[in-house]
Amino acid sequence: MIKCLTDTRTVSRTELVPIAMAGPDHHAVPVGQNGFKKILASEGIEFLTSASGKVLWSAIDGKTVCLFFSANWCRPCKAFTPSLIQMYNSLKKTGENLEIVFVSSDRDEEAYTKHLETMPWLAVPFNLNLCTRLTRLFNINLIPALIPLNVNGNIVEDNVVSLVEDYGADAFPFTRERKDELRAMDERKRRGGRIEELLAHAGRDYLISRNGRKILVSELVGKTIGLYFGAHWCPPARNFTSQLIQSYKELVTILNQPFEVIFISTDRDHDEFNCSLSSMPWPAIPYEDKTRQDLKRIFDIKGIPTLVLIGPDGKTISSNGRAMISMYGAMAFPFTEPRIAGIEASLRKEGDKIPYKVQDPKHVHELKLDMEKAYVCDACKKQGRFWSFSCDVCDYDLHPKCVE
Repeated sequence: MIKCLTDTRTVSRTELVPIAMAGPDHHAVPVGQNGFKKILASEGIEFLTSASGKVLWSAIDGKTVCLFFSANWCRPCKAFTPSLIQMYNSLKKTGENLEIVFVSSDRDEEAYTKHLETMPWLAVPFNLNLCTRLTRLFNINLIPALIPLNVNGNIVEDNVVSLVEDYGADAFPFTRERKDELRAMDERKRRGGRIEELLAHAGRDYLISRNGRKILVSELVGKTIGLYFGAHWCPPARNFTSQLIQSYKELVTILNQPFEVIFISTDRDHDEFNCSLSSMPWPAIPYEDKTRQDLKRIFDIKGIPTLVLIGPDGKTISSNGRAMISMYGAMAFPFTEPRIAGIEASLRKEGDKIPYKVQDPKHVHELKLDMEKAYVCDACKKQGRFWSFSCDVCDYDLHPKCVE
């Protein structure tokens, strides 16, 4: 789930919904394809079905079978189904030996039929007793659940819904070894070293600007990069975008520093993405490209706005670029620990030379020295940063240079 920081709206991943669990199955058989088939046979089920009619058992012989426990009343199930369809169609197109079988937790046959009509795969015929037995057999207490069974009839891995959400067709064949391999690949990309591997792939070697221009990812090699995760629907992200633009223009346009920002959208649709990008002077990952989702996963993005900083060597400097920009602006470049430590040491020395308290004739109350990341001076009405004289009684700030 991607949360808008200080806001309540979210862009959700699939959440699992509890379902009622029956007691233990005293007639349980070994878990796997064989157990699955024996349960169906014991209920008199002689065939599988699909949206277009009956299907022979031979349709799943010799394949990796995924049992999809779902229900038409379950919103997370319906939200996950399009991702599963995309994965299924992709693997079918490449000739992978896979079949999905829908096991319904619906309360009546009408809802079951309506749900099945959205699916391109097979299903167990609607039977409440059968659903209960399969739910017990595979220990399902949350839906949606996707349980892969290999050709030998064993469970390959536990519920792989999150694995499919994260990796799509790349998750196949859903084994623990494949999951470990994918996560190792993510870790290698997160630790860095090759910006092209992180931001591009065989089908796309460029980013896009707000005017439609393509910028080659190879042109970013050797620069400090800010991966900016934001969205138009998130007010804190819109506010931070303004701060980041100010620092970006100072660094790139005025100081000619080797710095680039890349927008990683968490917008809800393409129109919102276009609205976000139209306000930004930097390029973005195309909205339809799955690299956006990959980057959110690789950097474990839980909330927006987030600015991940990557050094000229391709290695991650910090995941807290937002705080650096908010506090220090362009002077934080190149955002390294020594640079931030140097800024803070310099500010402390500056603060040591300023009185701790003052009584200024422009204000009735005593003013105390305070560090503010940004404020407007009530005397000169100009923007201030870092040191201010603030009032504990009322909302009043004064530049140190404005004190009489």
